[in-house]
Amino acid sequence: METARLLKASGQVHLFRAGLWKPRTRPGSFSGVGEEGLPWLQKVTQETGLPVCTEVALPLHVEQCLRHGITTFWIGARTVSNPFSVQELAEALAGTHVCVMIKNPLHPDFDLWTGAIERFQKAGLHNLVAIHRGFYPFEKSGMRNTPKWELAIDMKSRFPELPLICDISHLAGNRTNLQPVAQKALDLEMDGLMIECHINPSLALSDARQQITPEELNNLLHNLTFRDDTTPAPERHQKLEMLRNQVDSIDEQIIDLMSGRMKLIETIGTYKKEHNIAILQVKRWNEIIASRTRQARKGGLSAAFLEKVLKAIHQESIRKQSLIYKKRQDTRDKTQEK
Repeated sequence: METARLLKASGQVHLFRAGLWKPRTRPGSFSGVGEEGLPWLQKVTQETGLPVCTEVALPLHVEQCLRHGITTFWIGARTVSNPFSVQELAEALAGTHVCVMIKNPLHPDFDLWTGAIERFQKAGLHNLVAIHRGFYPFEKSGMRNTPKWELAIDMKSRFPELPLICDISHLAGNRTNLQPVAQKALDLEMDGLMIECHINPSLALSDARQQITPEELNNLLHNLTFRDDTTPAPERHQKLEMLRNQVDSIDEQIIDLMSGRMKLIETIGTYKKEHNIAILQVKRWNEIIASRTRQARKGGLSAAFLEKVLKAIHQESIRKQSLIYKKRQDTRDKTQEK
């Protein structure tokens, strides 16, 4: 209630989100208080006037929420990943006039995300909102989830009438990354931000690292640059901007993948040094060139262009491994001197 009061006082919060059922990967973790918390949400609205929202994953959750007057729901990434679950929820909400906020699935399957939206539409629900919360990363990076902003842009193109909100907390995964992620979302003209708050984040029972206090939320919003929606832009420039944003998103992913590749190269260099294996393996290099250029042609890329890129990457790989050899040799020389 203290969190709700402070958020209401800020004048910048339009919806109070609180999860009562939280899906967990493994048993034993805190998975929410369940139905017991529904009267608490009613009290938030009664005292502050803020509308409330909670996650539902089962028709039973829907039934319990509707009995307590909850009219805004969100469907989590794990649930959206299962079309059977989505269909059951759509059928449970059919005939109501509630708002349903639909997160992207765990993995970057655009059809799965749009399919979930279409299931609710076919059930007669039209007060829908898409939520971009990023995707589970194959390779770890500085953020909890991979943004893949180009899919959010595709969502705006596919459903232009649908509000698109960015869950910056799940994207960032920690409070230090929230500001740049929030600004990026606004620069892409998203319609709102979902941000996790707690009066004492260190005591939060889940996702403590990505939560901020209501005061920190005010500071974050104050330091953001908001676009002026009243300024019309020529349609051709909007299209160009969307395409450039997609390029930026892909570039970010290329850099993250390249960073992961170079870390593997360092591990390989250490292994070669320990087992007295030469840095340059000509046969392996020729295999890489042959297989990657075949893949390039299938993807419509110039084989000559890709070969230049691969040579630059290979030179950097040789440089990194050479440094490992040199570092080990220098250490050995110093040891012998002692």
